[in-house]
Amino acid sequence: MIKQFNANKARLKRHMRLRNRLVGNTERPRLSVFRSGNQIYAQVIDDTNGRTLASASSLEKTLKDFKPAPQAAPASKAEEHVEYAAVEVATAAAPEKKAGKVAKAPAKNQGGRVAQAKTVLPTAQKGEKKTPVEALVAISSNHKVALAREVGKLVAERAKAQGIEQVVFDRGGYPYHGRVAALAEGAREIGLKF
Repeated sequence: MIKQFNANKARLKRHMRLRNRLVGNTERPRLSVFRSGNQIYAQVIDDTNGRTLASASSLEKTLKDFKPAPQAAPASKAEEHVEYAAVEVATAAAPEKKAGKVAKAPAKNQGGRVAQAKTVLPTAQKGEKKTPVEALVAISSNHKVALAREVGKLVAERAKAQGIEQVVFDRGGYPYHGRVAALAEGAREIGLKF
């Protein structure tokens, strides 16, 4: 019988590995995140007493009619310039063909194979490393991502009202990007430290 991959079982396994190290206490409770296909939930939990101190979710009435702020369109001239520059670099790296000349027969090496001329391309230029907030800019207009950021702000406000300044972030076995990262950044904007 073929073994089927179960994504939720794999996530729960990752979560258990994380929970072996992460424990929330009274001074520094645990900010736990759960996301479903449509919703996202966050809780601030004190594991020593087994109590939930603050919680927020995307199902709350205050977030029912939430609409993300419209983003300004990127400058199309800059995109065209970058695209043109990339084509220019590739053209400069390609070997030139001269019209009117007869091509020589390719040289053979010892094994009887034809030796190929190597094309050397310029080295790749890496851009500056983006901060987590800058990395989220590209997807911040997405409704679910913007909603997750608002949930993070809401749970941080409620935790600050309880007198909580620092938390341990428990991502619930999910990768730290997209909605989970947006929730964390929203909580950091309010002043929650983790």
